[in-house]
Amino acid sequence: MKTYKIFVDGSAGTTGLRILDRLSGRPELDLLTISEADRKNLQARAAVIAQSDLTFLCLPDAASREIVPLIPDHVRVLDTSTAHRTAPGWVYGLPELAGQRERIVEANRVAVPGCHATGFAVLAAPLVQMGLVAADYPFSLTSLTGYSGGGKSMIADYEAQGRDKALDSPRSYGLALHHKHLPEMQAVCGLTKPPVFVPVVADYYCGMQSLLPLHMELLKAPAEEIARALAGYYAGQSQITVHPLGEVPGFLAANQMAGTDRLEIYCSASPDGSQLLLAAVFDNLGKGASGAAVQCMNLMLGLPETAGLE
Repeated sequence: MKTYKIFVDGSAGTTGLRILDRLSGRPELDLLTISEADRKNLQARAAVIAQSDLTFLCLPDAASREIVPLIPDHVRVLDTSTAHRTAPGWVYGLPELAGQRERIVEANRVAVPGCHATGFAVLAAPLVQMGLVAADYPFSLTSLTGYSGGGKSMIADYEAQGRDKALDSPRSYGLALHHKHLPEMQAVCGLTKPPVFVPVVADYYCGMQSLLPLHMELLKAPAEEIARALAGYYAGQSQITVHPLGEVPGFLAANQMAGTDRLEIYCSASPDGSQLLLAAVFDNLGKGASGAAVQCMNLMLGLPETAGLE
């Protein structure tokens, strides 16, 4: 059996830990480590990366930009930060979008999508690509996430004794309308302008629900056709399921896919047919982060695409 040397740079963070959990016990993977003393030493990290076949970067944006120039071209890289998602020479790591799987297989530099951006892209990109929605459509998105999406600091705040009462309720943020996921949302979906995007964090650990409302008079097909087109677009995809139009529960829980690496899409039309709501439900730590990263690694190394995924 061929084995691959894998290094996770930033393995102490939320995403890095989840990636390591998915990789552990896989005999085809040899996980490289670094001493605690060298964990923040740039040159020491670069030396370990140079020994790897593939490295995950689970770092803040600035740290990712700092280390990338030191990585040899032959080492394949998966960056989970925002730093390279729209950068030239990097492939966007959402294999279910048309043509992306083939690009990921051949790529040496892959940027793992943001969690909110994943929820938007899986809904909006196919509609624009198939000509069902114009590239200048005035998209808006509301996306609800569990507090694990804020990393160790936010997790500590939510799980602290005597915490702030404001944490008991959902909290919208990014209200200045310049969230860091907006550039990739616009670029990946081929839009002329970014969507109006309101993220919300709530008092549960993980899970995400991205809601995309659409006005039918601005679309180029009826709701039934759009729902069928989405189902056809994702037909045969192991990690994405599209439910038929109107097959929606009375309550749609944002954490219903927690602990998995899959994503489910729901489509609902208003009684008069004037409005359509698309919803993507997934785990912000799974298909929205570490699960997506491992899926891309499998493709890049020629391994079964869903190996190590839930």
